[in-house]
Amino acid sequence: MRVLAILLSALLWLPMTAAMAQNGPLRIEITEGVVEPLTFAIPTFEAEDQGAAQLAGQLSRVVAADLSGTGLFREIPSTSFIAQRASFAAPVRFPDWRAINAQAMITGAVSTAGGRLTVKFRIYDIFSGSELGQGQQLVGTEAGWRRMAHKIADQVYSRITGEAPYFDSRVVFVSETGPKSDRKRRIAIMDYDGANTQFLTDSNAIVLAPRFSPTGDRILYTSYETGFPQIYVLDVASVRRRSLETGDGSMSFAPRFAPDGQTAVYSLERGGNSDLYTVNLNTGARTRLTNAPSIETAPSYSPDGRQIVFESDRSGTQQLYVMPAGGGEARRISFGDGRYSTPVWSPRGDLIAFTKQTKGRFAIGVMRVDGSEERLLSASPLDEGPTWSPNGRVIMFTRETLGENGAPAIYSVDITGRNLQRVDLPTAASDPAWGPLQP
Repeated sequence: MRVLAILLSALLWLPMTAAMAQNGPLRIEITEGVVEPLTFAIPTFEAEDQGAAQLAGQLSRVVAADLSGTGLFREIPSTSFIAQRASFAAPVRFPDWRAINAQAMITGAVSTAGGRLTVKFRIYDIFSGSELGQGQQLVGTEAGWRRMAHKIADQVYSRITGEAPYFDSRVVFVSETGPKSDRKRRIAIMDYDGANTQFLTDSNAIVLAPRFSPTGDRILYTSYETGFPQIYVLDVASVRRRSLETGDGSMSFAPRFAPDGQTAVYSLERGGNSDLYTVNLNTGARTRLTNAPSIETAPSYSPDGRQIVFESDRSGTQQLYVMPAGGGEARRISFGDGRYSTPVWSPRGDLIAFTKQTKGRFAIGVMRVDGSEERLLSASPLDEGPTWSPNGRVIMFTRETLGENGAPAIYSVDITGRNLQRVDLPTAASDPAWGPLQP
């Protein structure tokens, strides 16, 4: 059986063109840098009862937006359809869809009962005239319809690309309102696409650098409400929080969870010098990892928890270093021109994302964990603070416009540097941190 497939490079996208072999799978062949998206059709999902009519349209629109937003898929508008689907159960007239150059099609049916929502969906390979896998059914609540749409898009994305999904995930960030001279900041949480924003803190203090736990149920962040930076742990469901005991009379900041979720690594400042420490979130026991007359900060664990990447000025300028998670000798991995900061290890373990400052501009980049194959993905007067999607294919970051009325916004970009997009939010926003797929 022929299947839809996208041949993906581990790092580099090359331009791709679609071709169907007589006896082979539909493949997208990648050759030099420009991607020709795979075309798909998504007829409005069928409403199986009167109460499902509006939700059916909303679900299909979000699925289409998720796929189109990757830059790998292009939706064929409904005005191009030769024929409409009679029903979800009706056989597909594949020639009608081939005639408009659709390569894939997603169909769905929606029903409601007592506040519950049921969605059935199927994915078709138009060129081979076959269904990809078997149809599936999701059951949830009407209020959670957007999550169901993201789950459907995740399955389509994974089946066609072979990549792990990422649409059904959330991002924690700092929402900013007011002029630069009196900016109010709150920790907020949103769906990966900017929808369903909720505020987790008030605007009475400066807050920075929120970070999700590996399971997405807690957040670490830094607050200045006591007059100097202090780390807090916040429970997402209850919005209850507690301060993290990091050392008396000291400033603590830049926290991040270990992969086990029971330990946090952070930077602790004393006497004008900062070093890296870990703290057990259950017992409060602390361990010092570095002891140098330099500034060590912005630590990030490798996915297996065995190593930590961090930034340090021990060489005279901000550079990136990797050391064992328990402390010990660190090796420098950044050697290009400029300054490097805010390193974050990819969920796949193969890359490290970072902020680079050179020639008066800031860029988001990636490199191998040994420092090789450095590539810059963006550049502007101020791009900073990368964070990885759960599947390691997309990076979000903060881009700030300069000037008296300048404000930060959250952007995303593919790890190849393609498909730069601004996340649609009602306020200025900064410091994004991508969470795991939701359970």
